[in-house]
Amino acid sequence: MQSKFGANSTAITEFILLGLVETPGLQPVVFVVFLFAYLVTVGGNLSILAAILVEPKLHTPMYFFLGNLSVLDVGCITVTVPSMLARLLSHKRTVPYRACLTQLFFFHLLVGVDCFLLTAMAYDRFLAICRPLTYSTRMSQTVQRVLVAVSWALAFTNALTHTVAIATLNFCGPNVINHFYCDLPQLFQLSCSSTQLNELLLFAVGFIMAGTPLALIITSYAHVAAAVLRIHSAEGRKKAFSTCGSHLTVVAIFYGSGIFNYMRLGTAKHSDKDKGVGVFNTVINPMLNPIIYSLRNLDVQGALWRVLRGRQSLA
Repeated sequence: MQSKFGANSTAITEFILLGLVETPGLQPVVFVVFLFAYLVTVGGNLSILAAILVEPKLHTPMYFFLGNLSVLDVGCITVTVPSMLARLLSHKRTVPYRACLTQLFFFHLLVGVDCFLLTAMAYDRFLAICRPLTYSTRMSQTVQRVLVAVSWALAFTNALTHTVAIATLNFCGPNVINHFYCDLPQLFQLSCSSTQLNELLLFAVGFIMAGTPLALIITSYAHVAAAVLRIHSAEGRKKAFSTCGSHLTVVAIFYGSGIFNYMRLGTAKHSDKDKGVGVFNTVINPMLNPIIYSLRNLDVQGALWRVLRGRQSLA
């Protein structure tokens, strides 16, 4: 363990990330599995993005947000998995203090934008189903860009707040993190100074960053459900619900894993569960999103097929 001493400086200059497994024999298996997952996730999300770009039918607000979501998914898994794969190859578990905080910042930045984009997508479905006559004006290209810009601004503020707050803590003792990437709960455990204010900040900002968007999503879909139930045609109700089903599935997975991870602070006895939730947040979620959004969407499936065959739609 390297350390430095001086006024207003942290004692720890690097952390040791234990990774997912400590058994040497299992590390090649983990490397192959996560390399495959990374390639599938990047390939799947970039395919969705390419399909949206080349298919005129998908040049709508909903798919504009979905394209942004695909970019975020690629970024989220890229922030965590490649560095883990590099450590497995080099057999070097150390990560510099500044690199750890940098990873923390970008992870929370991307997850924060993800959170607000899911809210924007719920608002889009609300306008499309409940306010169809004014949909084109209320969800113009300018509005779409403003929503994305505001999402990035709010997420940047959140990520910077947590990064600066964690940088004020002193790390002078153990520097071993039983995880495969740097995150708030694990760093709280290693701090030599009180983390009470940081924990309060996590819950307070978390309520604003996650609680408010979740409330807006629930409100939007409550109105959507009420509007759909007023449709007399069973086929019409089925079509309306099908456009929302994929988004609701992604929302449930995203918020379910996020609440489990951050609404309880990790402890040593829960470290294995923390790793499992971390895999879910950083690998499984981004990998599932392209599958969920294309599984029952014929337009996306057709566009993906044309992308794979190298042909653009003639429509």
